Amino acid sequence: MIKAQIVADKKDLGILNVSFSHGSVHDFKLFCKSRVQFLKDVLLIVDKGYIGINKIHSNSLILKKSTKRNKLTKEDRKYNSTISKQRIYMEHVNRHIKKFRIVSKRYRKKRRKFSMR
Repeated sequence: MIKAQIVADKKDLGILNVSFSHGSVHDFKLFCKSRVQFLKDVLLIVDKGYIGINKIHSNSLILKKSTKRNKLTKEDRKYNSTISKQRIYMEHVNRHIKKFRIVSKRYRKKRRKFSMR
């Protein structure tokens, strides 16, 4: 299994960086392994797979998580809603990539040529 991580810009929906890993890897671990660097004034908007990114990049927004015992308050749900409205642009980038079926389907060719595609 090959896992891909895509870093995109919200303004022009352009892809800035693509990282790959073989096997099952957590999103945050793949981010650390890829060594992508951002300026401190750049705002990162990530999903729940990147819990702990605040330690590396202080200017980042992450969704609040609900548990069985502790449900989200109205303020937390509103906070998650505003972040999700910003993250929708990244989901549009994912949709464009999946249109070509490179990342969404099983890759059956040689692994060393995957990054060229």
